[in-house]
Amino acid sequence: MKISDVKLEINKIKTMADLTASAFNEDERKGVQGALKSRARLLQKEVALVEHYEVMMMHENQHPDIIIAGIDEAGRGPLAGDVVAAAVILPENHKIIGLDDSKKVPLAKRLALREEIMEHAAYGVGIATAEEIDTHNIYEATKIAMQRALDNLPGKPEHLLIDAMKLDNGVPQTSIIKGDAVSNSIAAASIIAKTTRDLMMGAYDAEYPEYGFLNHKGYGTKAHLEALELYGATPIHRKTFEPVKSMFIE
Repeated sequence: MKISDVKLEINKIKTMADLTASAFNEDERKGVQGALKSRARLLQKEVALVEHYEVMMMHENQHPDIIIAGIDEAGRGPLAGDVVAAAVILPENHKIIGLDDSKKVPLAKRLALREEIMEHAAYGVGIATAEEIDTHNIYEATKIAMQRALDNLPGKPEHLLIDAMKLDNGVPQTSIIKGDAVSNSIAAASIIAKTTRDLMMGAYDAEYPEYGFLNHKGYGTKAHLEALELYGATPIHRKTFEPVKSMFIE
C-alpha cells in the first residue's frame, strides 16, 4: 500500500483508541509514522477542546432543567460605532466545540463558530447607537443593547448568565467576571456580538472610507486619531468620548 494511500486511511481514524489499535502502527516507514504522529496531535487537540467545552459548562450546569441564556457585548471602548450585545441559548443536542472569549479566537474560527451558533442555537442581537451612548453613557447604553438582544431572542430564558453586568428586568441572573472565558453561553454571545459589530464596522468603512473603520473597528488607534484630526468627527463618533468630545463641532 502506497504511503499516500495509508495517509488517507489514517486521516479517517476518529479516535485515539482506534489510532492506537490501528495496524498501521506496525508499518515502520517514516512517512507512515509521521502521519500517525500528526493524526495523534490533531485528535489530542480535539479531545482537549471537548474537555474545555465541558469545563465551560460549569455555570450552566448549576441551573439544570431550565432555559439559560448567555449575554455579552462588543464595542464598549471604541470612539466610534454602536455597542452590540447578543443573547444565546445553547442547543441541547449539539456541542459547539471551540467556544471561548471572542478576542482569543482567530478570525476564521470566529466566523465558523458564528455560522454554527446561528445554525444550531437560539440567539438575539441588540444594539445601542453612538447617539444613545452619548445620551445615556456607555454603561447604560450597554444595558439597553443587552435588553434588546434578550427581547429579540426566540423563547424566554429562565436564568441569565451575563458578562460582568446586571439587568433590571426581573429575570434571575448571574453576573460573571470575564464570563466569556468560563461560560459557553456567554462565549457564544461574545462571538455573535463581536462578529456582528465587526460586520457593521465594515459597512461604516464603506460609508466613511477615509477613517479606516474596517481595520481598527472604531478604537483609538494612531491612524484613527490622525483621521479625526484631518477630517473631524462623523455621525457615528461618540461625542462624549475624548478626544472626539474636544473636537466635535455642533
